[in-house]
Amino acid sequence: MTSVVLATCADLPAGDEDGDVLVEALQRRGLTARWQQWDDPSAEWNDTLVVVRTTWDYTNSVDRFRAWASGVRHLVNPAEVIEWNTDKTYLLDLAAAGVPIVPTTVARPGETPRFPDGVEFVVKPSVGAGSRGAGRFAPGDEDAARAHLAELHALGRTVLIQPYLGDVDEHGETALIYISGVFSHAIAKGAMLPAGAVHPHTSEALFVRENITERTPSAAEMAVGTQVLAALRERYGHDLLYVRVDLLPSSDGPVLVELEVTEPSLFLGYGEGAADRFAAAIAAEAARR
Repeated sequence: MTSVVLATCADLPAGDEDGDVLVEALQRRGLTARWQQWDDPSAEWNDTLVVVRTTWDYTNSVDRFRAWASGVRHLVNPAEVIEWNTDKTYLLDLAAAGVPIVPTTVARPGETPRFPDGVEFVVKPSVGAGSRGAGRFAPGDEDAARAHLAELHALGRTVLIQPYLGDVDEHGETALIYISGVFSHAIAKGAMLPAGAVHPHTSEALFVRENITERTPSAAEMAVGTQVLAALRERYGHDLLYVRVDLLPSSDGPVLVELEVTEPSLFLGYGEGAADRFAAAIAAEAARR
């Protein structure tokens, strides 16, 4: 029986809420699966397919995580994807490819850009997950925002500055999940950053609890998803094993806030047959190795 390794972190030895259902779906496809902590120095990686799953502590040591990925022979999604996707400045690459994104300004350490005028805005590290280090600031609250930015810069962090798109408070976020380039299912996430909130960048929590429900995406949302998939194919020459496209509503239509192709939750329990589709795609990937 073919084996597959599912990469995780120490705090999630059996993955997230999808862990058991994914292992069972893989077994139905004739594959055995084991969970392995990505930074375990005793682990062996190169004799089997390794699927990146719940490596959610990587932001604490992103360079080491990228080095680990580059050293794994059969990794999906591949190391070159992880190198690019673990820094949210990738949004500028996607904007250049024609994908509508949340307007984004990048502030590297030592740079002091202007904050958006007359609107709420968000300041967050470009390398981060689970909303750690993200702050939401009122119009004109530049002193607090500048202090937060300086704190992140002092840690060597590049920072993203974006307007807060208030329609998310009512409509929520939409996440489109694709498996091997084919749309699988979608979920809705409630707004995660209350007014005035500043999430600590040093939090020990791996993620902020999310309010998740099933969602049928709109035609406009699906159109943005198609643009994102096309940009990825152009960049890498093939479809990726898994892609999650996170969209926010705006007055100009849906815009990309994050593209999750490193270690996203795929919310397999929210799409009928999603676990089996993912297992089938992993089995096909393993057969090509």
